[in-house]
Amino acid sequence: MTAATGATASPHGTRLDATESICPRCRRVLAAELLVREGKVVLSRTCPEHGAFAAVVYGDAERYVEIQRFDKPGEEPLERQTPAARGCPHDCGICPEHAQHTCLGIIEVNTACNLDCPICFADSGTGPQQHGYSLTLGQVEAMLDAFVRAEGEPESVQFSGGEPSIHPEILAMLAAARERGIKLVMLNTNGIRLARDPRFAPALAELGVHVYLQFDGFDEATQIALRGKPLTDEKMRALDRCTDAGVSVSLAAAIERELNEHEVGPIVRFGVEHPAVTGVFFQPVTHSGRFRADADPLSKLTNSDVIDAIADQLPDWFRADDFVPVPCCSPTCRSATFALYDGEDLVPLPRLVDVELYLDYVTNRAVPDLAVREALEGLWSAKAAGGSGPVAERLECVACATAMPPELREVAARGFMVVIQDFQDPYTLDVSKLRKCCVSEIVPDGRLIPFCAYNSVGYREQVQLEAAGHGDGARSRW
Repeated sequence: MTAATGATASPHGTRLDATESICPRCRRVLAAELLVREGKVVLSRTCPEHGAFAAVVYGDAERYVEIQRFDKPGEEPLERQTPAARGCPHDCGICPEHAQHTCLGIIEVNTACNLDCPICFADSGTGPQQHGYSLTLGQVEAMLDAFVRAEGEPESVQFSGGEPSIHPEILAMLAAARERGIKLVMLNTNGIRLARDPRFAPALAELGVHVYLQFDGFDEATQIALRGKPLTDEKMRALDRCTDAGVSVSLAAAIERELNEHEVGPIVRFGVEHPAVTGVFFQPVTHSGRFRADADPLSKLTNSDVIDAIADQLPDWFRADDFVPVPCCSPTCRSATFALYDGEDLVPLPRLVDVELYLDYVTNRAVPDLAVREALEGLWSAKAAGGSGPVAERLECVACATAMPPELREVAARGFMVVIQDFQDPYTLDVSKLRKCCVSEIVPDGRLIPFCAYNSVGYREQVQLEAAGHGDGARSRW
């Protein structure tokens, strides 16, 4: 990015940079530019067939420019799977033009679901599906092997769908990932099976699986708008099951403007105080798939908006500058903070440690290097222990716990993680950012396709056609 130094005047706003994007309708690659309009960063381009398109990609232009210093060089994967023939984003994946390895691999084991969420970017549901599929254990094992070939020692994989918990072989699939030495194995779920099947959480605990639980808020209006039905009782029962079984949980909240922005503070507070929950992941709603067609891309919620909402709703706990861009992807894609909590007081880690001094430990990794991870383990596993001593006294007690530098030893006390992750859609796709994407969809033929390309360019449709036994007809459309 040259945004910090390359700003120029434009009749449509201050021009920060040139890039490429796609037409949201025909998906052809177009020259694009990043502009500052009314304090926001807007991605603008014009399709010769379908006209001009503009979308907000970051809600705070000043912060956008300031955080470009976190844009670090990527790391090579061990294996490139496709040639660079047509150019990004039509050669995924991973092709020689991609500038980052995969921190997190995603395997969608099915397209069926036990909900019909109005915002589902995968267009999954309960009814008959024209191109629905359900992967076999053998297919998933081959996909995991492809992930290992590309990464050597993959650090994290997430099983998703559809709703993966309803797949009859999901436990065997999770076990296959553990058998391959993947450090963090996650199940992305709406929690219904966890709530209704008392055997499921203990089975996940035995495998050492982390649950990534859909949790958008407490208001009935929120749940009906995002998930089609009220689900609070099911979510609470699922969390109780996880607590009893010793399964750790991250809450995953889809956040939409003028719908559940007001719930980000209560979600964090609830997570901090719940014994099973180790963090919250906020995701501004992706404008693709089943999302309503009348959504205005110029009013889209972005990471900066969510960060500001957290700081506004929890001013005693957080400031906007507590959230640091994660350097494995584009600085505007993901920001995170760790917070230490002793049962009464909460202190964000950036108040205690100059986090930028340690970014080399976590650059190009969604999970820190082993030594750092051991020092940070309390942020995921020790919160439920409670405690009444002041934070400062607690930190002093753990200062000799590891051989890490003193600032990092302090983190071993206990803590909580808050992450804001904005995935790109056909309106916001920035090809320069896409090349740095570190989240990949692992597809049945072994390719690792950057997640934002998978949902925006047509790969999802292609894979569904092929997995459903209809050949590669979708590929010819590009």
